[in-house]
Amino acid sequence: MKKISVVVLAMFFVISCGPRERQFQEEFTLFSLEDTNQQAFVANLSRLCGQTFAGRQVFLAEGRQSWADRSMTMHVSLCEEGHIHIPFHMDEDHSRTWLFLQENGRLRFRHDHRHPDGTPEDVTLYGGFADSMGTPFTQNFPADEYTCENYPTSCNATWTVSISSDLTTFSYQLKNFGELLFQVDFNLVNPL
Repeated sequence: MKKISVVVLAMFFVISCGPRERQFQEEFTLFSLEDTNQQAFVANLSRLCGQTFAGRQVFLAEGRQSWADRSMTMHVSLCEEGHIHIPFHMDEDHSRTWLFLQENGRLRFRHDHRHPDGTPEDVTLYGGFADSMGTPFTQNFPADEYTCENYPTSCNATWTVSISSDLTTFSYQLKNFGELLFQVDFNLVNPL
């Protein structure tokens, strides 16, 4: 039933809105997710494919290391069935990639950290599966079992990724026990 409603929703966008939404419909099928809000979120995210955006730190909890003086960019580099990869660069540090993955009909968010030679760093692939509270523009990813087992200090973390409804801002937030620790926003209006 959910697959039928997703197809009907996608057809509505194609019929009612013209060429731009035709592209949306094609992107909509990149992931086959059980949750239609997650499916729509991936469609919105995939609109950014192939583009690079500048970002800046907009919030930092007291006592944490600031990245406010660093140049930040994200590049939506790979959008293919079941995978969206977004390398996140700070100055010359290219070690981080945000991964949005389809796993067993669910949306998973992971942080892939690599050394310059491509080998995994000691702390890598942490993240979580989207919860049921997401929307087409915001998804929350509480720490998953892998994260809790391998990085116990992150067991109560939640990562929130948002795209503003007017498609002008992409936000990445880190929360712990529901308290915001860090946020970086990217300007989607002026790709680099």
